[in-house]
Amino acid sequence: MADTRKSKICCSFCGRPESEVNFMLTGLNGYICDSCVAQAYDITQEALHTQKSTKSSKLNLEELPKPKEIKEFLDQYVIGQDDAKRFLSVSVYNHYKRLLQHDSGDDVEIEKSNIIMVGSTGTGKTLLARTIAKLLKVPFTIVDATVLTEAGYVGEDIESLLTRLLQVADYNVAEAERGIVFIDEIDKIARKGDNPSITRDVSGEGVQQGLLKLLEGSVVNVPPQGGRKHPDQKMIPVNTKNILFICGGAFDGIEKKIAQRLNAHVVGYGAVRNTATIDKSNLMQYIAPQDLKSFGLIPEIIGRLPILTYLQPLDRSALRSILTEPKNSIIKQYIKLLEMDGVKLTFEETVLEYVVDKAVEYKLGARGLRSIVETIMMDVMYEIPSSGTKEYVLTLDYAKHQIEKANLARLQNA
Repeated sequence: MADTRKSKICCSFCGRPESEVNFMLTGLNGYICDSCVAQAYDITQEALHTQKSTKSSKLNLEELPKPKEIKEFLDQYVIGQDDAKRFLSVSVYNHYKRLLQHDSGDDVEIEKSNIIMVGSTGTGKTLLARTIAKLLKVPFTIVDATVLTEAGYVGEDIESLLTRLLQVADYNVAEAERGIVFIDEIDKIARKGDNPSITRDVSGEGVQQGLLKLLEGSVVNVPPQGGRKHPDQKMIPVNTKNILFICGGAFDGIEKKIAQRLNAHVVGYGAVRNTATIDKSNLMQYIAPQDLKSFGLIPEIIGRLPILTYLQPLDRSALRSILTEPKNSIIKQYIKLLEMDGVKLTFEETVLEYVVDKAVEYKLGARGLRSIVETIMMDVMYEIPSSGTKEYVLTLDYAKHQIEKANLARLQNA
């Protein structure tokens, strides 16, 4: 009898009997098999995706964060760098307004102002980009310029920069075409030298030439799955006219170019008087487009990055603030990690001062803080969760012992 009843139960959608499917869901007046459930899910997801693509999100000027609000948000995560924050906040806000003006069809066309940020390692260029991404109402992605090469050579093509933006926009081309791209390590594609060479500079000037069309604005065929591993994939045309590009780079050694330029016009008896006003400890504040050209960027690239801003080198007080004040500071992260194990972690004030002293000594910027703290905390994080301890105080003697044991001084020569 059971077999007869089982053979009569059929899927109300495809008509297959229960014996031919993995399982059957029973409703009030019918049945549905697992295959129909999976197919219905796929159809629903595709319909929702299509609906989302056709109904592009509209920007409202009243809802947009103003430049001061953007900077206040950045202040919660990034210490100092007020000038860079102002430039970034204004540029992003103007990008929003440009999109609104583009939608309104006004006669006055607002040109986009791409940005280039220059600052030594560990000063917060990438952190600024990652932080502002949390606030934005348009697609935002961070890409690395170090992997780029000319088309036909091993590495990533220029067009692959936009693949990630498409992915963030869920392959909604209209949304991607109003997004923001942060190109990190832009200094790594600098021209290797003015002297002719028998070898082709496939990751330097050639990449800069390829970037011109992206920065200026043109229709680019983007590989949706990226790179050359899928040569037969269908390309997606993306217009970069309304995409804002923010570039960042350490430009290690550009201070020498700045110093040469500042001293170039100092001649005669006025030399001492003119150079007295120059702050030699922070030459980055005097950076100008011609310095980028001397470093190896071609003039066409510099012209398409009209906003040039710099990040201040981090002094001791800034490093001390970075250690504890931001929402995601390294000290707060470790306190939270041990709090999840039921342990109250406390740092002696002298430990924090010791960490800052070492970071200044090793000259690694904010990244140096993380390296030092992680070296000090490694054994604690290994032992404490299993010890049953409810409270732990990190002392200066323990911190010094951990640093000496790890021979972290090797970072000084890194």
